[in-house]
Amino acid sequence: MLSTLMGNMVFADSEKEKSKEPEQLHAYSALLMDKHSGRVLWDKKGYEERSMASTTKIMTCIIALESCKMDEIVKVSEKASRAPKVKMYIRPDEEYYLGDLLHALMLISSNDVAIAIAEHISGTTEDFCNKMTQKARALGAINTSYKTPNGLDAEGHYTTAYDLALITRYAMENEAFVKLVNTPSIAFNEITSNRPFNITNKDAFLNMYEGANGVKTGFTSKAGYCFVGSAKRGDMELISVVLASGWPNNRTYRWADTKKIMDYGFGNFKTKSVLSSGQHVSQLPVDQGIGKDIDVYTTEDIDICLGADEEVTILYNVEPHLIAPVEIGQHVGSAEIYVDGQLYASSPLITNTAIEKIDFTYTFHKVLNAFVLFSNDEQ
Repeated sequence: MLSTLMGNMVFADSEKEKSKEPEQLHAYSALLMDKHSGRVLWDKKGYEERSMASTTKIMTCIIALESCKMDEIVKVSEKASRAPKVKMYIRPDEEYYLGDLLHALMLISSNDVAIAIAEHISGTTEDFCNKMTQKARALGAINTSYKTPNGLDAEGHYTTAYDLALITRYAMENEAFVKLVNTPSIAFNEITSNRPFNITNKDAFLNMYEGANGVKTGFTSKAGYCFVGSAKRGDMELISVVLASGWPNNRTYRWADTKKIMDYGFGNFKTKSVLSSGQHVSQLPVDQGIGKDIDVYTTEDIDICLGADEEVTILYNVEPHLIAPVEIGQHVGSAEIYVDGQLYASSPLITNTAIEKIDFTYTFHKVLNAFVLFSNDEQ
């Protein structure tokens, strides 16, 4: 049976009044996530399945970055060249460096390029989409299914705002991905004919919001206007998602929605340290050991993005007593961190010293030493 010690109470900012949550949003579904921890800070129908349009290409891009080298040569198929707009108008049998195609994929959302990349990696778009779905599930995005590599509407092609934020959080850990989505413009040429291309990033959010650093736009008639955004200020980085944020002629709704959500995040949350590695928690008795007590310490630094009125409680669950031998670094309990009563994380507690078990040799020497001392006293 574990014994429980109450930890300190931590408040994000007790003097700060919480402002209103984002209001009058156009988006049907939306969500705000702290990139550092993956904690959802706010959502509106954030777990409902929706069409995702070209935000699909976030996964297309990250799989390509993890599977290939940027200087690999991609040959264009007839199928890729026939993809509908938006497209780069690549032609059958043309050849491009993968890095150039990834810029076209993410900066101008080329549908033909997405197919060319998928076929290059997996042979068929079907196999590539299966790979995308498997990757999503591995990341915890269990309510996401891919049927196209470019995000065009298809039966069984869907995600949630939460899953998209989760996938984007993973992608933003990749430096090459971050560099790609923040590229203002790029010029390159097709390899065999030297046909030139000049493309400019269509992510208007990059130039309209302080700290913006991504990520991807999207639109189809079924999905409406979509956008996954990222912004970093100081030690905070936030990811926002808006799905079905208006239809033509309201393409600016997604920018207005995203700014409201980001403003709410940066205005109401701060990153706070709630647990430090090497922090002394308690002292435990040790039975049958060469030594009576042993100290227990924390093992991790844990920071949480907290709202102005959110309360943190730490419960230290530790063994009531130990039986020797005890090793250095032995797991003897856990620090459970709760935010407003909900379990946020659990972190191991360990010992920092060792205690050997009392054995025959130790007992013999103990008795022998006592006898010697007694004999000396008698003399």
